[in-house]
Amino acid sequence: MNLADHLPILPVALPTLAAPAALLLMRRRRGLAVGIAFAASLLQLAAALALLGQVSGGTILAYALGDWLAPFGIVLVADRLAALMLVLTACLALIALLHAVLTRSDRKGWHFHPLFQFQLMGLNGAFLTGDLFNLFVFFEVLLIASYGLMLHGQGAARLKAGVQYVVVNLVGSALFLIALGILYALTGTLNMADMGLRVAEVAPADQGLLRIAALLLASVFALKAALVPLHLWLVRTYAVSTPAVAALFAIMTKVGVYSLIRVVPQVFGADAGAAAWLGAGSGAEWLWLAALAGACIGFAGVFTARSMAEQAAYSVIGSTGTLMIAVAGWSAETLGAALYYLVHSTLAGAALFLVADVAARRRGSYGDAASPGPAFAGRGAAAILFMAAAIAAAGLPPLSGFIGKLLILKSVTTQPGWGWAWGVILATTLFGVIGFARVGSAVFWKETEGAEAPPTPATRTDLIAPALLLSLLAALAAGAGPATAYTAAAAAQIFDAPASAAAVLTGEPAS
Repeated sequence: MNLADHLPILPVALPTLAAPAALLLMRRRRGLAVGIAFAASLLQLAAALALLGQVSGGTILAYALGDWLAPFGIVLVADRLAALMLVLTACLALIALLHAVLTRSDRKGWHFHPLFQFQLMGLNGAFLTGDLFNLFVFFEVLLIASYGLMLHGQGAARLKAGVQYVVVNLVGSALFLIALGILYALTGTLNMADMGLRVAEVAPADQGLLRIAALLLASVFALKAALVPLHLWLVRTYAVSTPAVAALFAIMTKVGVYSLIRVVPQVFGADAGAAAWLGAGSGAEWLWLAALAGACIGFAGVFTARSMAEQAAYSVIGSTGTLMIAVAGWSAETLGAALYYLVHSTLAGAALFLVADVAARRRGSYGDAASPGPAFAGRGAAAILFMAAAIAAAGLPPLSGFIGKLLILKSVTTQPGWGWAWGVILATTLFGVIGFARVGSAVFWKETEGAEAPPTPATRTDLIAPALLLSLLAALAAGAGPATAYTAAAAAQIFDAPASAAAVLTGEPAS
């Protein structure tokens, strides 16, 4: 058996096997269970990098489970975009897991590591699946795991936010199933490549239903991405979660963005009849307006946030809005810029959550409140990490956020209404800078008279994980040339739907 032939299944199989193993060993052999979690995460990173190497030349790999070829069997598809998302997920997960173990926050419940691995299984499966129904299945896997992770550590605030989070996502799941039912009735398939071929043959009398299904899918993906006005669930959910969990959740909104990028060009392209509006018609205009609003609301929240974790959550909304401004252009140039910024914004958002935890652990009862408190030990190191994370999130040089925003600004100049996009991106960058400066000065440089200094932390190992994330952002900026070349090639491949369909439906690797 050639292991290379089975690479596409490994990112799903590894966490699937690691989760029950960690669950069985957690109570009696905790150290071994944690070791399994780390080993599984490292192997997922290795598998993702190996896949990246295989597809970087343009090859599209289709893996048919049980040798049942598409459209009848379950198929996993690895291309440039999927491999990029797998590597990003593996890097982020490994760093978040490291932070959870070093800060001992994983010890607040018995099921952290099994749930963490199930979360990775759902994420990796969503990025690899070539089938809309299995996209729904993997959505449910990652959501169920995220319910448990979000409640990890217990507390009334988490329980209250958790109920809201569950209800919102149950509504989204119901709409997803309705959309799938309509699409299956109209096309007779749920394989994305096959559906992209059949959707053009839908009868004129059924075009209205096709458009409803497209709208429902877009709404579900926008909900997952926390795109305005479907963003209200995110801030409370992310702000009260365990910091390591919130850092991993930074990629959760990108699953919704990824789904739009994957489904729209393949299924609802120019040949999709009435549903083609989603990619290049009035649907794109509404998506663009929602993106502008999302950037404004997100960075306004960064300006007014009452805590560092809340500020990090608002930055996720703002960066998603900025990202979607480029995605809504639906061209290879804008999508290439969007993919680079997607990687950056995920890492920057996660870094903000971990830096908020670093500050909260040193400020005692003041936590991460965006207000002056006592002087605390290690303030200088924490302040430097916050400044770097804020620079990245706001999009200032020398980190990758500056390059990402420049790429987006350049790419949208060919789009109608580009002046509005420029104005919103530049204005929200200014708001972000002021908001981060306000919180940073209050937390790290102002003191409350008479406040009792908290005890000096016994260790500084909690600085390691956010420093690693910031190092990745620096590396992304330093390697911007190869990185942008890769994302441009990935964007071009996304719009080559016939090549993807040929690889999936024949089972042969295609370039």
